[in-house]
Amino acid sequence: MTTTLQRPAPTPGASDPGPGAEVSRRRELRKLVILAVGVVVSLAALVVSVTIGTAGVGIGDVLRSVQVSILGGTISADFASSYAVITQLRLPRVLLAFAAGAALSVSGVLMQGLLRNPLVSPFTLGVSPAAAFGAALVITLAGTNQLPAWATIAGAMVMALAVSAVVLGIATARRMAVATLLLLGIAMTQIFEALTSALQFTANENTLQAIIRWTFGSVNDATWNDVLIVGIVTLMAIPVTLLFSKDLNAIAFAGDDAARSFGVNVGPVRIGLIALSVALAAVVVSFCGIIGFVGLVGPHIARLAIGADHRHLLPFAALSGGLLLLVADAVGRTVIAPAVVPVGIVVAFIGGPVFIYLILTRRNTLK
Repeated sequence: MTTTLQRPAPTPGASDPGPGAEVSRRRELRKLVILAVGVVVSLAALVVSVTIGTAGVGIGDVLRSVQVSILGGTISADFASSYAVITQLRLPRVLLAFAAGAALSVSGVLMQGLLRNPLVSPFTLGVSPAAAFGAALVITLAGTNQLPAWATIAGAMVMALAVSAVVLGIATARRMAVATLLLLGIAMTQIFEALTSALQFTANENTLQAIIRWTFGSVNDATWNDVLIVGIVTLMAIPVTLLFSKDLNAIAFAGDDAARSFGVNVGPVRIGLIALSVALAAVVVSFCGIIGFVGLVGPHIARLAIGADHRHLLPFAALSGGLLLLVADAVGRTVIAPAVVPVGIVVAFIGGPVFIYLILTRRNTLK
């Protein structure tokens, strides 16, 4: 009699992961390692960026200043000057640059996924030109009067959020397709660029200089209040986006109809996350001026490193966008030192060629 050995039937509720599950675990572990490396590199870049500038300070000075600021301690007379430079000028600057880059990059991931177009950015709906017009209008109305710092910020933010609300409201009421929403954003961009140009044409020399300086995009005058507001908004937004990462995956990779079959309420999710994306961009533009291309380039750098799954892409895009703006600011401080090139100009030099490359090599999906 021949005995045949058979594999026992699996116990109900038990799982047999198989080779596919093992590969998936390794892939997840690799992405977690990449995220951890990104965090370490970001922290190191922040410390090194603080040392860059005409006033010579070292990494030890930076670490000592942070320790004194957090834990307290006495500051010697010979270290007082370096401490002031680090804590009042350098640290706010680099932290604002990193937070702004992270916010713009996360905003870009949301826009590209929700609109299923890898060439869109947070400014697609006209956020940037609307904010520029709001700031220019406040500067023009003030004339020769000295403006408080919050006035220009408020003007830019109110105008950016108002225009975004109008665009999203029209799109929702008319049930516009994604392509039509993009075209509406382009129209808004042209309108507000023309309005800003009209203000510049009629402005006097001092007012024109103030408007142009704001539209360059800069972190030169960063304060701890700026860092606090932009940082808190960014840190609050990232967990919210992660809660909807699976819905975002379904919309971006499967399309609206398939996402609905998976149980995703596509309309409200799209409008809500686009509104969050616009809010992130509006906050950054209001405090830093117009900084383009970070929301376009940052997500693509992150996809190359960690893939297109939004569960990992969103946090890594925050790191890549922050690093991109941090590096751009460091280049702006050193390329023609002691003069400082506004970070918006440096990013445009970097982002322009990358944008051309993306257009020439564009694929139909975000995978």
